[in-house]
Amino acid sequence: MATPVSSAAAAAANAGAAGANTSDFVLLTAAPLESYNPSELVGCPEAGAISSFVGTTRNTFQGKQVVQLEYEAYDAMAVKQMHQLCAGIRSRWPGVSKCAILHRTGVVGIGEASVLIAVSSPHRRESLEAVAWCIDELKRVLCVWKKEHYADGSVWKQNAEFDAATLAGQQQTQ
Repeated sequence: MATPVSSAAAAAANAGAAGANTSDFVLLTAAPLESYNPSELVGCPEAGAISSFVGTTRNTFQGKQVVQLEYEAYDAMAVKQMHQLCAGIRSRWPGVSKCAILHRTGVVGIGEASVLIAVSSPHRRESLEAVAWCIDELKRVLCVWKKEHYADGSVWKQNAEFDAATLAGQQQTQ
C-alpha cells in the first residue's frame, strides 16, 4: 500500500518536474491511492477550503457486471499532462494554494480509487470549481487508457470526453 505523504514531501517529490510549481503534486502509480489524504497533500495555512474528487471503480456499466478495471499509460506524457492540468487550474483560479492529481495504473478493483484530485484555496468556490474542471479536463486529455473487465469478457474503453487532437498536438490545455 502507498505510504501517506506530507505536504512538504509532496512538494519535494515533484520539485524536479520541468516547470512544475512546487505547490503541486502529481503521481502516476500502480499503488493504491486510498492512503493519500487530500488534506495532507494540499493543506496549508492560507487555505480556507480543500476540495477533492475521488473516482472509484463501480461494479456495473450499462447493465454489465464489472469485475475490475485496468489502466495503462504513456507515463512521461501523462505526468507532463498532469502538471499542465495543475498549471491550467492556476491560470483559471489564481488564488489556488495547492493542487494534487494522482492516477492509478494497473489493475484497480471494485471500490478502489482510480483518480484523486485535490485543490486548496482561501475560499471554497475556487477549489470546488477547479476540481470539477480538472476531472473533466483530465478525462479529455490524459494519456491513460482503461480496460473494463466484465464477468463475460473485457474491452478497452475511450472516455467520451477524450480529444484525440490533443495527442496530435493540435490543442493545448490552458
